[in-house]
Amino acid sequence: MPVKTFRPLTPSLRYVTFADYSDVTKTKPEKSLVEIRKKTGGRNCYGRVTARGIGGGHKQKIRLVDFKRNKHGVEATVSAIEYDPMRSARLALLQYQDGEKAYIIAPSGIQVGGKVVSGPTAPPEIGNCLPLKSIPVGLAIHNIELIPGRGAQMVRTAGGAATLMSRDEGYAQIRLPSGEIRRVNENCYATIGQVGNTEHENVILGKAGRSRHRGIRPINRGVTRNPVDHPNGGGAGKSKSGGGWQQLTSPWGLLAKGYKTRHKKKHSNRFIVVRRDGRPMKNK
Repeated sequence: MPVKTFRPLTPSLRYVTFADYSDVTKTKPEKSLVEIRKKTGGRNCYGRVTARGIGGGHKQKIRLVDFKRNKHGVEATVSAIEYDPMRSARLALLQYQDGEKAYIIAPSGIQVGGKVVSGPTAPPEIGNCLPLKSIPVGLAIHNIELIPGRGAQMVRTAGGAATLMSRDEGYAQIRLPSGEIRRVNENCYATIGQVGNTEHENVILGKAGRSRHRGIRPINRGVTRNPVDHPNGGGAGKSKSGGGWQQLTSPWGLLAKGYKTRHKKKHSNRFIVVRRDGRPMKNK
C-alpha cells in the first residue's frame, strides 16, 4: 500500500501523508456485521471526565471482527478487503460455504477470491487459523490467543507479526513484535502470516484537524500551566525534563518518568521468558 504525498500548496499539505487505499475493494461495510458506536467524550457512567482530551470526531461504526475463528473445517472465500476507521489494519470479509459472513484481520498478501480455513487440520498457509501445536516452528503469525477459546488478543495492529520459536511441555515460545519472548499454551489459536497494511507507520497526520477527526482534542502540557493548575506548572524558566526538585507527574501527582507501573508479582510474569528490553525475566 503506497503512501501519497502532496506539493505544499498550503501549509498543511507540506507535511500530510495519506494512505492511497488501493487495497480496499469495498467502500461500505456489511450491514449485518456493524454496530453503532456511542461517543463518551471521555466520561464514565457518572458523567465525570475520566479520560481527558477526548471529544468530537467523525461518526464511526464498530465492525464485529471474528477473533475466535471457531468455524473449524469450513472453507471461506475472501469476498472483499475493507477499511476499518477504528483500527490500523484492514479487514477481510469472509463468505463461508453455508452463507455465513464474518470479518477477520486481513493478513499481508491475501487477495479477493482467496480461500481460508481454520481448525487443527488446516494447512499452514496465509490467513489460515491453527492451534500453535500444529504450526511449523519459525513461521510468522498474528492474532494470537492468550487463553484457549477466548479469542485473539495479541499482534493485531498493522504490520505486526510474531515468530513461533519453539514448543516444550505443552507451551509454545513466541517472540512478539516488541522483542518479548513469551510462553503461550500450545492449544491457543493463531493466524498464519503478517498483518497487512504494513505502510501504516509511514502515514503522517500533518495537521491538527486530522486529530480532531479522530476525536482527539488538544491538551496543554503541564509545564506550560500555572502552579494552581498542575504540579509541574510555574517557575521562572522552562524545564522540559523536570530538572532540579521538580519531578514530572500527572495532574494528580502520579510519577510520569521512571515509575514502574507493572506489579512485581503479577500472575502472568511466569509466562515471560525474556522481557522486551532484552533482559531475562526473574520469576519468583
